[in-house]
Amino acid sequence: MPSVSMKVNGSEVSADVDARTLLVEYLRSDLGLTGTHVGCDTSQCGACVVHVDGKAVKSCTLLAVQAEGAEVTTIEGMAANGDLHPMQEAFREHHGLQCGFCTPGMIMAATDMVARHGKDLDEATIRRELEGNLCRCTGYHNIVKAIAAAAKAMG
Repeated sequence: MPSVSMKVNGSEVSADVDARTLLVEYLRSDLGLTGTHVGCDTSQCGACVVHVDGKAVKSCTLLAVQAEGAEVTTIEGMAANGDLHPMQEAFREHHGLQCGFCTPGMIMAATDMVARHGKDLDEATIRRELEGNLCRCTGYHNIVKAIAAAAKAMG
């Protein structure tokens, strides 16, 4: 069994893993970080989005061994000192969630979006960037509002 070491939410972790273990499985099963969800198993829904070395990736498409030496941030690592990240706060404030299943992946994708595009995100850009993240409950209207508000706050 190969060994894997990485930094997850600021902490060094390592383990022996089956070479076929997906990053999402490692995060959830081995590390107990269940905020990252497995939705579709086909890389279509975005519920499993995490940041690897600062970039949003679908953790169901990456083997844990491919994250060797990487810095991984999950939804659990977004808040700091008991304060929600501005994107988390905006989703709460603007009712950008209902059942919450897609929310962690949406937040992770949205923070990456802001990092790449800056604070002046228009609705068309936000909607285009969310094409890989599915929500069955909200109709996206409040998600878009939350992301736009958070982008301004993060800017």
